[in-house]
Amino acid sequence: MLQFPLFQGMSRPDMLQMAGNTKFGFLKLKAGKTVVKEGQVCNSLYFLVSGNLTITTQSDDRRYSIEEQLAAPWLLQPEALFGAHPRYRSTVSTLTDVHFITLSKDEVLRLFDDFLVFRLNLINLLSTQSQRRAHLLWRRCPGSLRQHLVRFMLDHSTYPAGRKMFHILMQQLACEVNDSRLNVSHELNAMQEEGLVILHRGRIEVPSIERLLM
Repeated sequence: MLQFPLFQGMSRPDMLQMAGNTKFGFLKLKAGKTVVKEGQVCNSLYFLVSGNLTITTQSDDRRYSIEEQLAAPWLLQPEALFGAHPRYRSTVSTLTDVHFITLSKDEVLRLFDDFLVFRLNLINLLSTQSQRRAHLLWRRCPGSLRQHLVRFMLDHSTYPAGRKMFHILMQQLACEVNDSRLNVSHELNAMQEEGLVILHRGRIEVPSIERLLM
């Protein structure tokens, strides 16, 4: 459990006490199974212990979506557990056989009371997410079309690394970056020639999104 941020810094006695008094759930799923769906009420934390996941997030108007692959260790959307809208933002499915440890909301609240380190870790995790998202509005405006495209891809990624698949039409992408379809097409083809993206009909595959920052 120490591989997850929520438990880092806890002493050995605290870990033993938590293990003995906490009702952990254990979940095994085969490849191709749905873990949670967009809009589903979040009443537990899912800790991915082993395996790989696919996370699919759609725009509000359903005109485009992004698929991402994430590997263990990973904590699924902890921000969805509390707040005004405690529902999952993305649909998560298994890419390989996976193992989860789960914690119900009631158990999380009990850990809040029993362990200060756990409480501070979750507060720090959610605060960091909030600060990063608030900073997005104040970054310098991209200076070129390519920079606009890269920013769009990064801003719509859960994790800024690994393979991404954008399901979006060229015209819609042009609207999102406020440019013409022709210019967007030319720039994406140039990026494909450099090995940064792979273009499909209605899809843009990014083999390694961190390469876009180089």
